[in-house]
This record gives sequence, C-alpha cells and structure tokens, in this order.
Amino acid sequence: MTQTENLDGSAAPLIEHLKELRNRIVVSVVAYAVAFMICYVEWGYVFAFLSRPMCQALAARSQDCTFVLIKVQEGFFVTLKIAMWGGFVLAFPVIAIQLWRFIAPGLYRNEKMAFLPFLIASPVMFCLGGGFAYLVVLPFAFDFFLSYQDSFKAAMQTTNTLAQVPKGVVFQGSVEAFFALTMQFLLAFGLCFQLPVLLTLMGKAGLIGSKGLKSTRKYAVVGIMIVSSMIAPPDVTSMLILFAVIYPLYEVSIWIIVYFEKQAEKQAKLDGTWEEPDEE
Repeated sequence: MTQTENLDGSAAPLIEHLKELRNRIVVSVVAYAVAFMICYVEWGYVFAFLSRPMCQALAARSQDCTFVLIKVQEGFFVTLKIAMWGGFVLAFPVIAIQLWRFIAPGLYRNEKMAFLPFLIASPVMFCLGGGFAYLVVLPFAFDFFLSYQDSFKAAMQTTNTLAQVPKGVVFQGSVEAFFALTMQFLLAFGLCFQLPVLLTLMGKAGLIGSKGLKSTRKYAVVGIMIVSSMIAPPDVTSMLILFAVIYPLYEVSIWIIVYFEKQAEKQAKLDGTWEEPDEE
C-alpha cells in the first residue's frame, strides 16, 4: 500500500466524523431556532411563571404586582432573553440526544453504561436545583427583600414631624432587574446541584476517593463559601442559603462514591483482582 493510499484511508474516517458533527449541529441549531421562536411568541407565559413568587410576596402585603420599564429598549431585550433561555430549555432534550448520538459510537459498551447515567442525571439535578430555587428560595428571598419596605415606612413615620419628608417606600420593580435577579437565583442553584454529578463522575473515574473528600471537609467548607459568594446574588442571606444547600450535596457525594467503591471492591474480589490498599 502506497503512502497516498494510507493518507486517503486515514482522511476518510475524519471526513465522515466531520460530516456527522455538521449534521448533529444543524439539527441542534434548527431545534433551538424553533424553540426560540416559540418562546419569543409566548414570552408572556414564561414571564408570568417567573414573576409568580414576586407577585405572591407583593400580594401578602396587599400590593399590586406591577413592574416598570426604566429604559425604552428594556422590554425588547427582556423578551429576547426570555426567548434565549426558554428556547435552550425546550431544545435541550434534542441537543442532548444529538450529542449522545455523536459520541456514543466511539465508546465501548461498559463506557456507555458508565457515562449515560451521568448524562441523564445532569439535567435532572439542574431542574431540581432550579425548582428548589423557584419554590423555596425565591419566595423567601423576595419576602426578605420586600420587608425593607416596612422598615422604610416605619422610619418615615418616626420623622413625620419634619417638613417635606417621604411618606414611605413602595417597590416598583424594573422588568430587566427583576428578570436578571430571578435568573441568577435559578442558574446559581441549578449549577450548584451539579456538584454530586461532578464529584461522582470523578470518583467513578478514579480521580478522587471518598477518603480524600472526607479528609478535606474543612477546605471544602471554605471553597463552597467562596463559590457561594461569587455566584449568589449580592447579599449575605442568599450566600448562606446557597451554602446551606451545597454542603449537604457535598456529603451526599461522599456517600455515593463510597457506594461505588464498595461495588468496585466486590466485583474485584469476585474477579480475583482485588489488592488490599496500603495503610500508609
């Protein structure tokens, strides 16, 4: 076989992979474009869903749930952001399937069986994190933030003997600021709920072990506090809530890795390949 024939033979699989990648990307882009248009047309339903925790907090204070447009272009850009995020959520199953179909042929059967659960668990955990933020954290956070209306009102009443003082403070939220804060909460908790998936995947691959995670708990506490302060909305309460959620997930990850280690040890003993670890 000549050198030219060798080059032609090695180039053919690469071209086929590139064609396959192109087809998968095209399908994903089309799916996202369709989902984007759906969310752009029906953006009102998405915004109504996202604003429910704020509206409930305002209703508890007998206030109307109203928002204001501070900038002329604010409504347009918020609509685009809703369509972008909503389109990605709707199109994600298609995108994930296309990604799996592209990488699956290059994996062995045992690798597929090991990787597929994590591919499924990742979006599930993200949805759980976002759902926890929507159902638990956002109502608490909005109620806490709006409580300062009452504080300002009480402060104004103590100074009502002075001339030309405000009668009180009422929330009139910017649509853009409200949407940004809500998405920041949802994304922060959704991403942090990926911690068990990430640590378990690393433990499954043998990159980390349960003993190592147990011995570095104090460093994990500091690291989680730093991460919480970076990705949480800029207030101490949100940071503490995020920390209170992430650290238990760290402990859960340890027990999951312990389970996998016991399963691997059991299988190795059955195969006769088990070696006692060095106590040192």
